Amino acid sequence: MRKNIRRECPPPVNSIRELIDGAAGRGGEKTAYRYKAGGEVKDVSFEQFRVFTDNIGAALAEMGLDRAHIACIGRNSFEYIAAYLTVLGGNGTFVPIDKELTPEEKLHLLSDSDSEAVFCDEKNIGTVLENSDKLPGIKYVFSLEPECDSAETIYSLAERGKDLPRREFDYRPDKTKLLIYTSGTTGIAKGVMLTEHNLVSSVCCGLEVSQIYDCGLSVLPYHHAYEAVCDILVSLHFGSTLCISESLKNVVQEMQFYKPSYIYLVPAFADVFYAAIRRQIRKSGKEKKFGTAVLLSDSMRKVGIDLRPKLFAEIQKNFGGRLKKIVCGGAPIRPEVGRFFDTVGLTLVGGYGITECSPLVCVNDELTRNDFDTCGTRLRCIEWKIDSPDSDGAGEVLVKGDVVMKGYYKQPEKTAEVFTEDGFFRTGDYGIITPDDRLIITGRKKNIVVMSNGKNVYPEEIEKYIARIEYVSECVVRGIKNSRGDEVGLEAEIYCPERTDEEKVLADVQEMLSCLPAYKNVSRVILRDSPFEKTTSNKIKRQ
Repeated sequence: MRKNIRRECPPPVNSIRELIDGAAGRGGEKTAYRYKAGGEVKDVSFEQFRVFTDNIGAALAEMGLDRAHIACIGRNSFEYIAAYLTVLGGNGTFVPIDKELTPEEKLHLLSDSDSEAVFCDEKNIGTVLENSDKLPGIKYVFSLEPECDSAETIYSLAERGKDLPRREFDYRPDKTKLLIYTSGTTGIAKGVMLTEHNLVSSVCCGLEVSQIYDCGLSVLPYHHAYEAVCDILVSLHFGSTLCISESLKNVVQEMQFYKPSYIYLVPAFADVFYAAIRRQIRKSGKEKKFGTAVLLSDSMRKVGIDLRPKLFAEIQKNFGGRLKKIVCGGAPIRPEVGRFFDTVGLTLVGGYGITECSPLVCVNDELTRNDFDTCGTRLRCIEWKIDSPDSDGAGEVLVKGDVVMKGYYKQPEKTAEVFTEDGFFRTGDYGIITPDDRLIITGRKKNIVVMSNGKNVYPEEIEKYIARIEYVSECVVRGIKNSRGDEVGLEAEIYCPERTDEEKVLADVQEMLSCLPAYKNVSRVILRDSPFEKTTSNKIKRQ
C-alpha cells in the first residue's frame, strides 16, 4: 500500500534558466556550493552563483558564442559546474568530454561535436592548444583555473561580463542543450542529444518520486548524465547545498568532513563500503554483538521504534553521521547490499536509467517503497513496455516520453535503429515489468547467452550470485561454445586476489549457484591475475 507522505518538491520549471533563477530567488544567500580551494573552504550562495553565471554568459554572448556548442574537459570543480550551467542557462549547447579519454579521442569529440569553444582544466588545456591545427572549428579556449598564462580564465570572463548587457533568452523546448557522448562498454561513442524539455522533465519528475535533502556530496564525474542531471541539476532545483569532492579516492574522508545528508554513487562503491564494514566487524570480533543488535533493532522496528541511530552509531559515523540516503545508479544494486545498509540505518536506493533517457527512467524511494529487488517507480512522464516477452515476461525494455533523447548527433541511421515505428526507444536492456508496474532489469541484450537447448541466460543474474562469495572481487560470465559455435555451457572469469585455488573457487561458485536451474550453473572457472579493464564509469569492458 502506498504511504501517505508529504514530499518536498519545488515548483516545476520549463527551462534551465528558470531553474537557476528560481533557485536564486528561493535560496538567496543560502550556500549553493561548498568546496576546497587553496587550503580553504569556500561557499558560494545561490544568488552569487546566478550573478557569476550571468556575467560569464554576457561575455560569451559578446564573443558570438551564446548559441554555440561549447565543450568542457576537466576534473570535477566549482568552475566546471559554472561553465556547465552558464551554457545551459543561455541559448547554447554544452558538450562534456571525458577527461580520461586519450588525447586523440578528445580531439575527435571536439571536432565531431562542432564545438566552437572549450573550457579546460590545467591538465587538458595543453592538449587542446598544442593541437589547434587539428581543431579548425575551435575559436576560443578558456581555462577553468583561477589563473592561466596561456588562455583567458572563467574568472576573467565573469569580470569582463559585469558591465555587458544581459543575454536574451530564447526558450525552445526542443533545442539540444546537452550533447553527451556515451562511453558504454563497446568503445563506440555516440553523441546523445538531450533537449531543454528532456532535462527539466527529468529533474521535475525525478523529484516527484525520489526525495533528496539539505546537503549533498558530489563525487561522480561531471561528464556523465547521471551526475550532471540527477545530482547537479536536481540539487540546484531543490535548493540543496552541494559539496564538491576533490577526489573519488577521498570519498570517506570527505563524507566525514562535509557531513552530507545524501550522496549519488554507483553500486561498485556501495559494494566496497559493504565489504569493508563486514570485514571490520569480523576483524574486531564483534560479529555476535552485531547480530544481537540486528535482532533487537528489527524487533523494535516492527512496533515503530527505530534504535538504529543508537545501535549502529559507529557505522553511521564513518559516513559523516548525517547521511540519510545513498542513491545508486549506473547498474542494479545487489539486494543483500541494500538490505544490509537498511539494517544499519543507511538508506540505499537503486534505480534504472540510460543516457538516452536524460538519464532517469525509474527509481526507488524510501518515503514510499524501497524495493531492493526492483528498480522502482517510473517517472510519470514516460510510458514503458516489454518487447516480445518470453515465457517469464522478460524482453527488451522500451521507453517513450518526455525524457527520451532527440537522437544521436549527426547519426540518423543509428537514431532510426533505436526507435520503433510508434516512437518507443529501444534501451538495449532486458527486463520484466511487474504486475504493480515496477521494473526488474535482467541484463543487457548484447550480453545474453542463448544456450543450445534454446534457454536464454542473462550473465548479470549469475554474476550477482557469484559476487556474494566473500573473496570474489570481480566476475564476468560468458558462454562456452562447441566446435559448431553453439553455446553449450557457462564459464566464469573471476578476479579474487586472496585465493588462487581454482578447484576451490569452482566448488564455491557451483554451491552458490545450486539454487538456480541446472542450465544456469557454471562448469568452468578462469582466475585472473589482475582486475578487468573498465570504462571511466567503472563498468567492466566485457569484450
